[in-house]
Amino acid sequence: MNKQEKMFSAAYKAMIEVYEVLEKDKVLILTDSQSRTIANAFRDACAKIGCEEETYNIDESKRPLKEPPEELLKKLPGKSVVLNILKAFPEEISFRIKWIFKVEEGRYRKLGHMPGITEDMMLRSVDVDYTQMKSTADSLLKVLEDADKIHITTDEGTDLILGVKGRPFVGDVGVKQSLECNLPCGEVFCAPLETEADGVVVFNASIGDIGLLKTPLKVYLEKGRITRFESEDYELVKRISDLQGIDEDSMVIGELGIGVNPGAAITGNMLEDEKALGTAHLAFGNNEDFPGGGKNKSKIHRDYLFYRPTIEVTYTDNLKRLIVRRGEFNF
Repeated sequence: MNKQEKMFSAAYKAMIEVYEVLEKDKVLILTDSQSRTIANAFRDACAKIGCEEETYNIDESKRPLKEPPEELLKKLPGKSVVLNILKAFPEEISFRIKWIFKVEEGRYRKLGHMPGITEDMMLRSVDVDYTQMKSTADSLLKVLEDADKIHITTDEGTDLILGVKGRPFVGDVGVKQSLECNLPCGEVFCAPLETEADGVVVFNASIGDIGLLKTPLKVYLEKGRITRFESEDYELVKRISDLQGIDEDSMVIGELGIGVNPGAAITGNMLEDEKALGTAHLAFGNNEDFPGGGKNKSKIHRDYLFYRPTIEVTYTDNLKRLIVRRGEFNF
């Protein structure tokens, strides 16, 4: 098979196994000129399934978008599946959040969110064994049930305690009605309590909108809020301070995620990076759409990734269990 045929195969597998698309579905594809070959693979997958499909191409002359275009909003009613296949511009985070909220207003609408997806990702981390990946995710979810506190450490100096009582962990391997799923998928995540994150995290893999890190970044937190950034790379500190400090809630904890995708590679593209085995990530900013709760109303949501976490869970009955040791699952 040539590359386009392989991408079609991966797209079809994802449509069937992740989004459970049926012939009766009506699919809306949001895309742009940079992502056209990938969008075409999903259009071909729709044709094979026999479902109705409509594509909206972003007008590049109007980017970066701040609001969902009216012409796009007019195409949304009646659609049961929406696929966002587009280049990820940092300046469009606010647009993407607003568009996601519009899509999720549909009670029975599935959302496939893929900002920044590449052809290599389609071949590497979309074309995977979803049955095995879901089994890993389900096992991880089981040992996270009834968690009260999460203690994360690394050899590089991370030492952080998160409060998660009442905030359930969920997996993204397979989407259910009215839920969002990224592609590539492959993480287990939750929205931690916004006032219960204390300690320091040493991020040494990648950061959303910045890419691969050459120098580690230390982030200090008190009561859920970032208090300071530290790094030997002063330009990194200045840039991340500017990017992250956009509003009152943008410095507040928004997510803890653990990667379970065996095909995902660390390339500097957070869409794939955060799914990689042996990693965990935190996000700061918006988490209002997270299943099970989230109260952060920031205009942004930015992920920060680190390698080889050790994770200990304290449960609501005060028992403790080490579930990840230096990036390896311990169950």
